[in-house]
Amino acid sequence: MRPWVGIALGHDDRGRWRPGRDYVYGDLAYARAVEAAGGIPIVLPIQENPSLLVERIDALLIPGGDDFPPPSGRYPKSVAFDLVPETQLRFDTALLATALRHDLPVLGICYGAQLLALHHGGSLHYDLPTDCPEADPHRLPESDGRHAIALEPGTRLQQVLRSEAEPVNSLHHQAVEDPGTGMRVAARSADGVVEAIESESAGFCLGVQWHPEKLEASSSHALFGALVEAGRTPEVPPATTTQPG
Repeated sequence: MRPWVGIALGHDDRGRWRPGRDYVYGDLAYARAVEAAGGIPIVLPIQENPSLLVERIDALLIPGGDDFPPPSGRYPKSVAFDLVPETQLRFDTALLATALRHDLPVLGICYGAQLLALHHGGSLHYDLPTDCPEADPHRLPESDGRHAIALEPGTRLQQVLRSEAEPVNSLHHQAVEDPGTGMRVAARSADGVVEAIESESAGFCLGVQWHPEKLEASSSHALFGALVEAGRTPEVPPATTTQPG
């Protein structure tokens, strides 16, 4: 059976798409990547009861999104934040919590990886140039900006990618500082910035800071393939009957 992979949507509550309208939106690249991996992508618009959605899906993908709000007064006014709408953050937080309670496989990408860390009591660098001035640039050109990452030995991510990871894209200024309780760092960039986190338990719960849906790379196919495979319901063999006599 092809598993149903739920994909959370972004929320435009500021009229960026069209003034006076309230939109949810998503990059089709996520759905195409899930479909190519053998899953059925199901988009999940913001609604009141995420538990009803979780009952109908086999895995969850939290995609990239806007910025998390930083602590008040911590950053100079020159640092620009494009904040995630409160409605979306509430929904995504509840959706993720419900999925994890139901032991659904979860893949978080960029914003989604950061949300995983926060859910587990971790912390973020809200602006890398301010918090880590020694770090390399992490907002690189989308078309060809790439940097290397190093996988942590013995992690699920290393098993999924099966070798040293290919160079990844980098489109962010926020990043995971502490992955939180029950989570561990699975990859870093050369400057030490966290590039992936994962659950320490046996379940599939993985977050990557880069955007695999935008990369034509074997590592990207492996990531989405692992999510889809984790969402497959094991087939139950048909019951055998014994003839009397």
